[in-house]
Amino acid sequence: MFYMIYSEDVANSLDKRLATRPAHLARLEQLKTEGRLLLAGPTPAIDSADPGPAGFSGSLVVAEFASLAEAQQWADADPYLAAGVYQRSTVKPFRKVLP
Repeated sequence: MFYMIYSEDVANSLDKRLATRPAHLARLEQLKTEGRLLLAGPTPAIDSADPGPAGFSGSLVVAEFASLAEAQQWADADPYLAAGVYQRSTVKPFRKVLP
């Protein structure tokens, strides 16, 4: 089943986000390689594709896991969480309808 992982950034965490990005992306690439990643990306803090120093307010990942517990474990192991970029993550089941 797919699960939505929405993670909220700590204020002023852009430098930590940029420093930790390679480790964060490596985990997403693994999900992609396994054919389990539906979508992933950050949520800019302002209405712009490139928010510059304004940074990001969080991230959204939708991926396939065997259970809610497995999705939560994956979210809890995110390098952004360990680095202090994320203040919290919400994990919920997701049912893809369209397209």
